[in-house]
Amino acid sequence: MSSETMPRGNSNRPRTSPSKTSSRVSRSRRFLDNPHGLYHLLMGATILLLILGVVMVLSASSILSFRETGSPYTIAQRQALFAGVGLVLMAVAMRLPVATWRKVALPVLIVAVVLLVLVLIPGIGVVVNGQRNWIDIAGPFRLQPSEFAKYALVLWSADLLARREGRLDTWKRLLMPLLPVSCLLIGLVLLEGDFGNVLMLVAIVVGVLFAAGAPMRLFAVLGGFFAVAVVALTFAAPHRMSRFTIWLDPHSDPLGDGYQLIQGQYALGSGGLWGVGLGASREKWGSLPEAHTDFIFPVIGEELGLVGTVALLVLFAAIAVATFRLATISTRFYVRLAAAGVGSWLVVQAVVNIGAVLGLLPIAGVPLPLVSYGGSSLIPTLVALGMLMSFARTEQPTERRTPVRSQ
Repeated sequence: MSSETMPRGNSNRPRTSPSKTSSRVSRSRRFLDNPHGLYHLLMGATILLLILGVVMVLSASSILSFRETGSPYTIAQRQALFAGVGLVLMAVAMRLPVATWRKVALPVLIVAVVLLVLVLIPGIGVVVNGQRNWIDIAGPFRLQPSEFAKYALVLWSADLLARREGRLDTWKRLLMPLLPVSCLLIGLVLLEGDFGNVLMLVAIVVGVLFAAGAPMRLFAVLGGFFAVAVVALTFAAPHRMSRFTIWLDPHSDPLGDGYQLIQGQYALGSGGLWGVGLGASREKWGSLPEAHTDFIFPVIGEELGLVGTVALLVLFAAIAVATFRLATISTRFYVRLAAAGVGSWLVVQAVVNIGAVLGLLPIAGVPLPLVSYGGSSLIPTLVALGMLMSFARTEQPTERRTPVRSQ
C-alpha cells in the first residue's frame, strides 16, 4: 500500500471547524442579546428549580413530618401550596407594566417597615430558634417580614434612583435617602436577630448602586464601614462569634455548634457521583438539623450526587446570567436597576447558603432560593422573578430598538 493511501492517525476523527465554533458563539451572543431569549431562560430555570425544590422538600422532610404530624407529606403539601400561590402571583407579575411597579414601590416599602416593627412587639412577633422574626398568621403558617423587606427595598431603591436619571453625579444624590432608609431596614432586621437577611439587604443596595453607575471609591468607603460593622456585630453577639469560630474549625465542637456543618458535609460526601437515590438519604432521619430548610443542599448532594448538585448550580447560573444580562441590555433605567437588585439578592443568597454548607463561609441561616422550605422566602422570590420576566417580555430586541424615554 502506498503512503498516499495509508490512513493517518487522526484523519478519521471529526473536527470542529473554526467557522462552526464562531457560529455557535454568535448564536449564543444573539440569544443573550435578545430579551425574549432571556425571558424563556428565566422562566425555564425558575420552573425547574421550583419543581426540584418541592420534590426535595418532600424527600428531606418526610421523616420529620411523620414524627410531628403522623403523615410524611404534610410539610411537602404546605410547600406545594406555597409554590402554587407563588406561581399565580408570578403569572400576575409577568403581566404588570413597569409603571405599575413604580407606583407601588413606596406603599410596599411602608408595609415592609410596619411589618418589621410589628414583629418586634411581644405578643405579635414569634421567637423561633432564638430569633424574633416571625408573625403567626393561622395554624402552622407564619410570615417572616424580613423576606418581604428584601423585595420592598428592590422596588423602592430602583424607583428612587430612576427618578434621578442623568442627575446621579454626586454622592448625596446617590445615597440620600437611600442609605438612611436602608439602614432603617437593616437595623430593624438586626433587632430581630436575623443577620443573614441583613447581608441580602446590603447586597441589594450594592447591586442597585452599581447599576446606577456609582463610583468605585464609594463602594470602597461603604465596604470599609460594612466590614467594621460586621466585626463589631460578630463580637457583640456570642452566637455570631460561635458561628465564626465553628466555621474555622467545626470539629472543635462536633456534638455542639459544629454538628450541623459536619453532618451536612458527611451527607455531601456520601452522595458520590450519582447519589444514593431519591428518597434514600440517611441524614434526614434526624442526623442533619434543618434538612428541608437551610441545609437542603446536602440532602440534594446525598440523594442526587455530584450530578444533581452541578445541575442545581447550572440552573442558578442561568438565572444569574439572564438577570444580569437584562440589567445590561435594557433601554429602561428602572429595569436595569431593579434587575441588578434582584440578581444581587438571589445570587448572593444562593452563594451564602451553598458556601456555608461547603464550609467556605460561616453559616448565616438563609434558605436556598426556590428550593428550601418556606413560603415567606419562596413567594417574594417568585414575584420578583415574575417582575423580571415582565421586563424581559416587553423589552425590544436589539435590532428593533429605537430611542425611548426612560421608564
